[in-house]
Amino acid sequence: MVKIGYRTIKTAVGTPVAIWIAMLLELENFASAGILTILCIQITRKRSILSAWHRFSACMVAIVFSFLFFELIGYNPLAIGLMLFAFIPTTVWLKITPGIVTSSVIILHLFISEPIGWSIILNEFLLIIVGIGTALLLNLYMPSLEGKLENYQTEVEENFSTILKEIAGFLRDGNEGWAGKELTDTAALLEEAKSLSFRDVENHLLRTHNKYYHYFHMRTKQFELLERMLPLVTRLWGDNKHAQVIAKFFDELSEGIHPGNTAVIYLKKLKEMREDFREDDLPATREEFEKRASLFHLLNEIEQYLIIKRSFKKSDV
Repeated sequence: MVKIGYRTIKTAVGTPVAIWIAMLLELENFASAGILTILCIQITRKRSILSAWHRFSACMVAIVFSFLFFELIGYNPLAIGLMLFAFIPTTVWLKITPGIVTSSVIILHLFISEPIGWSIILNEFLLIIVGIGTALLLNLYMPSLEGKLENYQTEVEENFSTILKEIAGFLRDGNEGWAGKELTDTAALLEEAKSLSFRDVENHLLRTHNKYYHYFHMRTKQFELLERMLPLVTRLWGDNKHAQVIAKFFDELSEGIHPGNTAVIYLKKLKEMREDFREDDLPATREEFEKRASLFHLLNEIEQYLIIKRSFKKSDV
């Protein structure tokens, strides 16, 4: 079943409304108001405002350039070509290039309206206002993304919990039955969630802080650390004393995956665990030395994992 998005609905509603308003105003080329609306419908409020500004500015510049070139050179294809040679670089310089396509509609209207008088200029100006204004008004309404973002948050946290439990299980008994599906799923979820949370940022123009955007950015950095831990974990299995202690710690971490701030508690436990390990006898063989190095490397990675969460909660205050 094909899902119809809000952008499609807005386009389907806005286009006939813009044309209807243009017809009520008895504007020439009234159908062009619908074209302008189609071009201006965007997926976020910020993009909508920028789009409206780019297109309005480009259309104003296009009116000036059309008058100068058509009146000086003539109403012929050569004049259009020469005008575009000047017009397009100007829009690039003014940073309003998204308005080139929209302004081309106005340029062609003026080209076939020989000569360009104040009445046709007013007509085009009103077409621009109706077309862009209709899209801008429709784009003021954006559906809330909070429900979807909460679902992503829940899924990511469930996957984090599973990954940590599987790591604990491997350290405890060397269980290799885990296929690692949660790793690939989490990577995809985080990409989708960050994209959606960025849209949410652009829908709140006056909000300076977006908890979901920062949350998924934090989880992405933690996920990178989890991936780095896996090779270290495989080197520690079989070292019962250390492996069992760390397995228990990973079990505790898996039960504390939520938006709240528990990182400080686990950092304290990690510090105590590190101090206990340092009191062990020095490695007697190369293999023991390599395992000890992997052990402390893993502890450092876990520490960074927890510091990231602690920093996130501090910035969230």
